[in-house]
Amino acid sequence: MLRWILVLAGFIGLIAVRGLEDKIFYDPFLAYFKSADQSALFPEFVWGKLIFSYLFRFGLNTFFSLIIIHSIFQNKHWTKQALVLILLVFAITFPIYLYCINDEFRFGYLFSFYVRRFVIQPLTLILIIPIFYYRKKMILN
Repeated sequence: MLRWILVLAGFIGLIAVRGLEDKIFYDPFLAYFKSADQSALFPEFVWGKLIFSYLFRFGLNTFFSLIIIHSIFQNKHWTKQALVLILLVFAITFPIYLYCINDEFRFGYLFSFYVRRFVIQPLTLILIIPIFYYRKKMILN
């Protein structure tokens, strides 16, 4: 029972991060991308504050994601592997997204939008859970 309470708490944590994003994170690109207007003015921002905010958000998303993964699979080794995968995806996408910002999204509005999703949303969790379920099934067979 505790296991599923922790899974639920992890999902509630992820929902809270998303629901409170405009209150707890500095991200001038929230309004920019919500407008869905490629001709919108590129927002003014402070690099250090923006990077810290993205890292903080990533940390929260990772924390709640790992609670979910560990609670579902009850395997410390797999939880560590999930952490490595999450860090790897972030290490690849975050610099790309920062380059897109530096380039004022001239590289591509939609490309920047989707890379941003990997930076600010726990999309890796959506990929890891089915992979680990498949892995668990293969081990049991």
